[in-house]
Amino acid sequence: MKPVLLLDVVGLTPALLAHMPNLRSVAADGWQAELGTVLPAVTCSAQSTFLTGTMPAEHGIVGNGWYFRELGEVLFWRQHNGLVLGDKVWDSARRHHPGYTAANVCWWYAMGAGTDRTVTPRPIYHADGRKSPDCYTRPPELHDELTAELGTFPLFHYWGPTAGLASSRWIAAAARRVLRDHRPDLLLCYVPHLDYDLQRHGPHSPQARTAAAEVDGVLGGLLADAREAGATTVVLSEYGITPVHRQVHLNRALRAEGLLDVHTQAGMEHLDPWASRAFAVADHQVAHLHVRDESDVDRVRALIAALPGVDEVLDRAGQARYGLDHPRAGDLVAVAEPDSWFTYYYWLDRDRAPDFAGGVEIHRKPGYDPAELFLDPDDRWVRAKAALNLVKKKTGLRYAMNVVPLDGRAVRGSHGRLPDSPADGPVLLCSDPRVPAAVERTGRLAATDVHDLLLELHGIR
Repeated sequence: MKPVLLLDVVGLTPALLAHMPNLRSVAADGWQAELGTVLPAVTCSAQSTFLTGTMPAEHGIVGNGWYFRELGEVLFWRQHNGLVLGDKVWDSARRHHPGYTAANVCWWYAMGAGTDRTVTPRPIYHADGRKSPDCYTRPPELHDELTAELGTFPLFHYWGPTAGLASSRWIAAAARRVLRDHRPDLLLCYVPHLDYDLQRHGPHSPQARTAAAEVDGVLGGLLADAREAGATTVVLSEYGITPVHRQVHLNRALRAEGLLDVHTQAGMEHLDPWASRAFAVADHQVAHLHVRDESDVDRVRALIAALPGVDEVLDRAGQARYGLDHPRAGDLVAVAEPDSWFTYYYWLDRDRAPDFAGGVEIHRKPGYDPAELFLDPDDRWVRAKAALNLVKKKTGLRYAMNVVPLDGRAVRGSHGRLPDSPADGPVLLCSDPRVPAAVERTGRLAATDVHDLLLELHGIR
């Protein structure tokens, strides 16, 4: 069976390829196509569609996080593959070839998946509250092999104010080792670097062009190894990032209308989803609105639809048009205008914000927070505070890394809505010269067709 490298370069668009000669070479003897995506166009939803061949209404991944009704909690960035409903591409392949092998280097929902090799970020959560960088692997001995060669997984360069090229370099090197030592039939590799500066500075900024060239350089060795191994390479992206300048505070609007409740501890306000008549789970340019009483649905729809920066508000019928009508989805789903994005903020007085709001706390915040990519520009001592906290960390003392701004005005790029033009959307490159019939006709491949494309490249029909 011909092996396949499936490389997810998040944020890749046709325009950025102009600065990426190594990636362009993938399609030199093969083909390039516009790639369809899903609503919401975010990592967890898009990846799950690629690997199952189904829409969020079927696989259930309605965002990077959602309101778990059975728990009464908003939870983001869960890691267990059991949340993704349906067969994955390796399940389909094994029905034809029982010895089929697959490896996952940093695609999401890696834990508990049926892949033979797994590498995924997983911090050490110490009993005293500290968090240290690390990763989870299957089999366990792969952890020591990778860290001995590459060092500890650079978690603080994977997300947060210091996110940068180091994490993508480590991931690409780990993928090269897995390819070299284990020769899987399918190797998944997720490379996050473009996501950072495109959100910080916008997709048309000089920093975006620099980031594209940097990640292209990092991927050159992996692409060369794949060619040497006789593998077919598929490069794709989940979404394109578009320029934004407006943040929309859905939860604050709901609170001002008396629909959202908080509870207070130690002077800090926390979202109270059990008591709230309505609240929003914000995820980039899409938000799931949960309305406790059906009689409030029309009122909430009208309130949210009237906010500047909101493009549309989808009821269940509207969600069905986009393949998003799963029980995990909100009673309503808001979609932002192209130049806008949704915050999770629910406090009205910043002195009442919870202490985790000023830190990188992806599991505690009831929504996605791109402000975590920045140091607080309103705090003149922020770098000194960060350095002091680092000293506390290294000496084993407890600390709170409260250096993230409580305002998202610095964010310049976002995603989540369906792209308004192919130039701003995701792209797929394939080194195999055989062009699928759908691509020959339309120049486009649907996100749900990636699953079957991978099987066909293996020779499985």
